[in-house]
Amino acid sequence: MKINTLLLISLMILVFTNGAKADYTEADVDNSFYPYKNSTPEFTGYEPGLTINQKNVDQFKDILDPAMYKLIKDGATKMDTMATDSFDLHPNYVKATKNAINNPPTLKEDGTIANYIAGRPFPSEPDASDSSAGTKLIWNYQYGYNWGDNAAIYPFYWGYRNYKTGKLERTLKFNFHFLNWAHRVNQDPVPEITPNPSKLFRSIYVQVLEPFDLANTQLLIHRYQNDLKRDDAWLYLGFQRRVRRLATGQVTDSFLGSELMIEDFEGYNGRVSDYNWKYLETKNIMLPFYRHNELPNLATNIKDKDGYQFVDFGGQGGCFPKIKWQLRKSYIIEGTAKDSGHPLSKRLMYLDAQTFTIPRQVMYDRKGDIWKTFIIGQANPLYHLPKNKNSGVSIDDSFMALDVQAGHCTTGQFKGQVDPKLNPTSKFTVQNLRKSGK
Repeated sequence: MKINTLLLISLMILVFTNGAKADYTEADVDNSFYPYKNSTPEFTGYEPGLTINQKNVDQFKDILDPAMYKLIKDGATKMDTMATDSFDLHPNYVKATKNAINNPPTLKEDGTIANYIAGRPFPSEPDASDSSAGTKLIWNYQYGYNWGDNAAIYPFYWGYRNYKTGKLERTLKFNFHFLNWAHRVNQDPVPEITPNPSKLFRSIYVQVLEPFDLANTQLLIHRYQNDLKRDDAWLYLGFQRRVRRLATGQVTDSFLGSELMIEDFEGYNGRVSDYNWKYLETKNIMLPFYRHNELPNLATNIKDKDGYQFVDFGGQGGCFPKIKWQLRKSYIIEGTAKDSGHPLSKRLMYLDAQTFTIPRQVMYDRKGDIWKTFIIGQANPLYHLPKNKNSGVSIDDSFMALDVQAGHCTTGQFKGQVDPKLNPTSKFTVQNLRKSGK
C-alpha cells in the first residue's frame, strides 16, 4: 500500500509540474502572429490590385462581410485591393506571449483572466466546441497591442456628413492620447507603471481643439485591471469650466453629436464583462489594411505643418475612406449586450487574426436591425511616419461610422504617433483636466 501511495504521489507531481501540458505551444504563437509566413489567402478569381465594384461584387460576395457587400452592390462605394501584407507586431509582445507558455493565463468562471502578465492571452486557434472561445478572442483584443504601451492621435479630425447629400456639416479637431499602466512590454517601465494604487489597466485622454464652441472640451477614461469594476470617466466642458463625472449610461450616448459612442472608441472601448461573446467562424475576408505612404489619393484639404497628408474620403456622401483592402484571415465574433437598456442588441465584429484589431464591425439596434457600420483603416507602420516604423503597432489611420437608418456618417482622419513623450502620466489625471481647462 505504501508503494502504491508513493507511486500515486509521484504521478501527480509529474502531471502538475514537469509533465503539465501547456495551453499553447511555441508553434501556436508563431501561427498566431505570423499567419502569412508560408502562404497568403486566395479566392477564385481574385487578384490583388483589382477593384471590387457594383459590376463584379457578386463574384466576390463570399470574401465580403454582408454589410460591405450591400454597400458596394448599392453603388455607395467601391473597394480597391492590394496584396496581403504581414503586419508584424512588436517582438517584445510576441516574446511576452511565449514567456507564458509554461504558466499560461486562464479564463475564470466569471469571464475574467487569471495569471496574466503580458502578451496575447490565448494564441491558440479558437475551438468551435469551446463555449468560451468568443470570450478568449475578445480578451486577445482587450490585451492586444493596439497603440502599443502608449501613443497619440495628434491631431485627429472628425467630419460630420450627410450621407444623402454629401454635405460636410461640421469638422472637429482633437488630440487623443492612450496609456497602458499595466501589461506593458516595450516602453519602460515594464510590465507596470508604479505607483499605480488604483490598479489601472489603461487610460484615454481626449481634448477638443476646434471649433471654438467646443474648444477645450476634455474626456478622461480610466479602465481598471479588474474587469468587473466599472470604468471611471470625467468630462470637462470648456464653456462651463468644470469637471463632472460621467454616469455609466453616458458612455453609450452619442459623443459630441457623432455616430460614435465612447464605447465605440478603437472599435470597442468597453469591458469584456459588458457583453456575452460568441465565436462564429474563422474566414478569409476583405479588411481595410494598407500602406499609408503608398496611397495614390491622399487628402489635400487639410494642411499639416510637417507635410503629412491624411487619408481622403469619397463615395456616397463622402463617407468612405479612399484606402486599399486586403484578403486576410479573420475571426468573426458576436457580442450581445448584457444590459437590456443598452442601445445596441449586439455587435458583429471581424477581428483581424494577426493584429487583433477590429477593422470591420456592424452594430444592431434593439429590434435586431442593422444600425451602424464601422470601418477602421489599418496602416502598416513601415509605410507611415518615421517614428512609427519600428513600433510594431498596426496604426489606426482612418475611420467611417455610418448610421444607415439616419443617413448620416462620421469620418475620421488620423495622424497616429507612437511617441511616449506625448503621453506623460500626468496627462491622465483629473487634475490635468482642470489645469488644461484654465
